[in-house]
Amino acid sequence: MVVALGMIEGAIEANLKPFLLVLCVSLSVATLPSILGWFRRIPYTLLLVIVGLGLALVDVRLVDLSPGLILTIFLPPLLFEAAWNLKWSSLKQEFLPIALFATFGVVISIAGITFCLTQFAGLSLATALLVGVCLSATDPVSVIALFRELGVGKQLMTLMEGESLFNDGMAVVAFSFLVGFSLGTTDLSPQLILLDVFRVVGIGVAVGGLIGFAISYLTQRFDLPLVEQSLTLVSAYGTYLLAEDLGGSGVIGVVTTGLILGNFGSRIGMNPRTRVIVTEFWDFLAFFVNSIVFLLIGDQIQFSVLGQNLPTIAITIAAMVLVRAIAIYSLSLVSNRFSETPIPLAEQTLLWWGGLRGSVSIALALSVPTLLQERETVIATVFGTVLFTLLVQGLSIRPFLQRLNLLGEETLRQHFSELVARQVALKRVKQYLEQLDYRPGVEPEFYDYQKALVRGELSRMDKEIDKIQDEHPNLREFAKEQLRDELLAIEANTYAEFVQTGRLNKELAPLLAGELET
Repeated sequence: MVVALGMIEGAIEANLKPFLLVLCVSLSVATLPSILGWFRRIPYTLLLVIVGLGLALVDVRLVDLSPGLILTIFLPPLLFEAAWNLKWSSLKQEFLPIALFATFGVVISIAGITFCLTQFAGLSLATALLVGVCLSATDPVSVIALFRELGVGKQLMTLMEGESLFNDGMAVVAFSFLVGFSLGTTDLSPQLILLDVFRVVGIGVAVGGLIGFAISYLTQRFDLPLVEQSLTLVSAYGTYLLAEDLGGSGVIGVVTTGLILGNFGSRIGMNPRTRVIVTEFWDFLAFFVNSIVFLLIGDQIQFSVLGQNLPTIAITIAAMVLVRAIAIYSLSLVSNRFSETPIPLAEQTLLWWGGLRGSVSIALALSVPTLLQERETVIATVFGTVLFTLLVQGLSIRPFLQRLNLLGEETLRQHFSELVARQVALKRVKQYLEQLDYRPGVEPEFYDYQKALVRGELSRMDKEIDKIQDEHPNLREFAKEQLRDELLAIEANTYAEFVQTGRLNKELAPLLAGELET
């Protein structure tokens, strides 16, 4: 008994040290862009991959990156955070292109890569299909971070995030079918595939919806930020595990739960302060998980194995880039015919080049059964292709944005928003001072001095705001958009307050949504 306990303690200690080492290295590297100016030009996720490659080059292996570690531990919080921050109104507006990219886009990607690998690389159909499905899932984490920093348009960010969220689920579902086909245990008849897809997706949506709405109404009963924060974490992992155990898609389940809690539950069950706390918690958790995942992706690279499979990797990269272009441009053409918000050609080009691959592709490749003879070829090809997308495509996104004239005005808008926030804050201070009764021990002159100080700062702030608006007239439209968002938020929060106190049994649709657009 003592020997067994000693072995368990030794195993825990042996695994704990590498994990703490990964934690220290990943978080240290991830914070470099915030500290050193030169590194700010490189998204922190790509910087982590580069550091991981450096460690792999000198044969320093931190921990083994297993598919279970990625899919079960790392993927649920990343999916939930993205879904939590994705506005339903934006998703609904871009639903048609996102649905096309996440379904037909996945099929086109698998078919195109498979065709090229069987015709030009000499791979068997089963192996080529597995490579194709592994690379059909996009993971543009570093691109999205850069978009937010540079103020890229809302439509482009919604399209890229929405596609990534839903095509991850479709890729995982397709992978399970193709593994069965490769092992000879599954028949790829269209009817069976469609039935299984509806079953897997349906279970995922049902489980995600049930847990999402249940927690939304549960949080109405109390106002405890830490408890509500913990419930969102439980919902992310609980939904994934329950959906998978019931034979559904855990990915689709988590996305559904995140969308419901982020757009519905956070309004009817959480006060504004709690929403901020929960959002900041998930922002940090996503940063934390991404830091670990991208460092380990670089660290897992086996340069000798990549060298042996270099011709296959080169063909795969060419096929992936070509097929991605076919999918994006053709499906955008279809979407533009029926959608109220067409996708401009410049944004289509960025969607094509910004479709990076990452942790999901790696996890699927590592999940290929050991019974398959060409398993190592699949893993090496996927790793090499993922590395290309992260380093070549990822590092060239900024020049693409500049060339396509898609850089936003985020820095200017942020400065303007800060000025407006200070102006509002000072007005409230001034109003408070004017209503404040004199207090014992505080001379009237001190009150007068504080009032004069606030009035002076307000006057300076008003002049600065007028000046920046005169220099940049487009900020006036931005100010109107902000005001519209504030009015809609006030209306929505009022309905949520009525639901929370029991005066309404459901949240009403915003009455001002259509009126304020004019």
